[in-house]
Amino acid sequence: MDDIAKNETSFYSNAEGYWKDVPPTVDGMLGGYGSISSIDINGSKAFLQKYLGEGEGKTTAGCALDCGAGIGRITKRLLLPLFKTVDLVDVTQEFLDKAKTYLGEDSKRVGNFFCSGLQDFVPESGRYDVIWIQWVIGHLTDNHLVEFLQRCQKALRPNGLIVIKDNVSYEGVVPDEVDSSVCRDLNIVRSLVRRAGLQIVQEEQQMNLPKEIYQVHTLALR
Repeated sequence: MDDIAKNETSFYSNAEGYWKDVPPTVDGMLGGYGSISSIDINGSKAFLQKYLGEGEGKTTAGCALDCGAGIGRITKRLLLPLFKTVDLVDVTQEFLDKAKTYLGEDSKRVGNFFCSGLQDFVPESGRYDVIWIQWVIGHLTDNHLVEFLQRCQKALRPNGLIVIKDNVSYEGVVPDEVDSSVCRDLNIVRSLVRRAGLQIVQEEQQMNLPKEIYQVHTLALR
């Protein structure tokens, strides 16, 4: 990560360039693995529904934020069915433009489409019940990830939840030159979460994914 920290500008600009050339489709969002979308969404729904509801310690299903939202795959299939309002943030304007048609009638319940990299994005204080961060933390440097998680914590409502769902490497940090990202092992992700002052409430591995891709883990944070 030291090299990336030194070349921070190119780390981010190269990633932006990569995503500008990706087609605004589910297959494009999932790097050619569009077939795993339902497995992913069903796993996420089962994970998230444990926390939603009324009563002590439960998270209200009011407003959610989809980080690195792309064309809104997760917003459409996971968040809008569960929440009254969803905001989307993504670095690629073309994806957000596509999201407006991809979401169809349900786009009326989108509060905001924010075009921004997460390293620069400041979510509104106290707005969100759930902040969902999937397949995007690899596009942030360690320091920017810690700072973003701290901003997310301030953006939560009472009993709100931050969820990270992402690839984890077997050991250390594995750079991907193609899309200008990194894949961190689970211990590194945990340590960055702790640095941000957050606690891990639950961890779970997403099962039934193709063997050739990285393991995917989901972490609920407060």
